[in-house]
Amino acid sequence: MRLIDLIQAKREANKIGPIRNEGFDGWFACPKCQQFLEKKVFLSHHKVCPLCDHHVRMGALERIELLADPGSFNEKYSSIVAKDPLEFNDTKAYKDRVKEAQKDTGLKDAVVTGTAKISGVLVALAAMDFQFIGGSLGSVVGEKLTRLIEEAILDRLPLVIFSQSGGARMQESIFSLMQMAKVSQAIKRFHEAGLFFISVLTDPTMGGVTASYASLGDVILAEPKALIGFAGRRVIEQTIKQKLPDDAQTAEFQLKHGMIDRIVARKEMKREIHTLLKHFEGA
Repeated sequence: MRLIDLIQAKREANKIGPIRNEGFDGWFACPKCQQFLEKKVFLSHHKVCPLCDHHVRMGALERIELLADPGSFNEKYSSIVAKDPLEFNDTKAYKDRVKEAQKDTGLKDAVVTGTAKISGVLVALAAMDFQFIGGSLGSVVGEKLTRLIEEAILDRLPLVIFSQSGGARMQESIFSLMQMAKVSQAIKRFHEAGLFFISVLTDPTMGGVTASYASLGDVILAEPKALIGFAGRRVIEQTIKQKLPDDAQTAEFQLKHGMIDRIVARKEMKREIHTLLKHFEGA
């Protein structure tokens, strides 16, 4: 009997609560069902729990590895880094937060951009990363996305953006908020050029990202149970003086109310995007 089966049998026999992930090398506890999985099994399922289908957040580089054909991704604009024009400080200096995030993630900022082939189709591809200061939309994210979109217009490439963000980067104040209009205007020019934009919403997609480019796709996809919205639940409830439905701000709720087009499991995402791209091409 495998270790996980022994643990589960003991849990059921003693009627104890869910097992927490404490000190088991090579094992992972699902944050949803809290059952132990071998890490290699968990990773082989693309960070989706095979027991409860919970989609654990992926980093930008992991996302690109999953979507792009092997060896086809060509990163662009990686040299752009954040400045600190406001010399912003909260509990720590903004410039220190950026350095810390760069060290922890290995990224320069909260989005990775470039071109790649998805099952042979060349696209402009961007993936955001929540681990980098909450995937927040700052001046670097806005600049990299805008440059990618402009290059896609010149090269007549379809565009795929995976959003994963808590919203605007407050440490950059108005410089951050300006990125919403900046990227949205670039996408308007992209649409006017007759090109195809697939927006994919992953957990979480919130705030100014939802309120701008993430909602401007020709087709908007989402991963199951992804948190999608603008303001947080508590803020909304305090404003409207009503309790939100339990499933509000989930991908399923957004689909029901026509805000997204389809919910796609992670294992099917590459196939789904390729199908859409080929349909746009008229193949």
